[in-house]
Amino acid sequence: MTNGLQINVQADIAAHRQAIDKVAELESRLQEIVGLVALTFSRGNQVFVCGNGGSASDAQHFAAELTGRYQMDRPGYPAIALTTDSSALTSIGNDYGFEEVFARQLQALSRDGDLLIGISTSGNSANVIRAVEYAKANNIHSVVLLGRDGGKLIGLADTDLTINVDSTARIQEAHILMLHIICEAFEQE
Repeated sequence: MTNGLQINVQADIAAHRQAIDKVAELESRLQEIVGLVALTFSRGNQVFVCGNGGSASDAQHFAAELTGRYQMDRPGYPAIALTTDSSALTSIGNDYGFEEVFARQLQALSRDGDLLIGISTSGNSANVIRAVEYAKANNIHSVVLLGRDGGKLIGLADTDLTINVDSTARIQEAHILMLHIICEAFEQE
């Protein structure tokens, strides 16, 4: 039975492969980030992750796999998604503006040597930009996962990984693959 809706699986798979091929091109930079995350944890510091919409879900997913597990039982790692506390998000958004929701939490929770991972498919998320700016000014390392041309975040963080395709969905698929690659590196350790 058909409802008249059409899908083009082959076109979707081809677009997915194009985005995933961009991940392969970033292998050496991904290795650098794995090293930075490892250094952060080895020093007793923590990782903070943030993003909006689907990227907020990816931030939560990544933090959960670090604190819980990815595929293997192992000790948890200190990772916090800055997207999960609805009271903090709404009070900070109300009192200081939505662009401050992540930077304000970093100010309250982070310390020298921590790591911020920001996720933005457009590279133009004002609250992720502010978080990266706060990180740079306060000795917090920063990494951003971006899409398209990287937007305003390109070059702002210590390291950026950009999936230069136009489809938000395909960028998100590539971002979650990169986050899974990072998790897998820690479980192989």
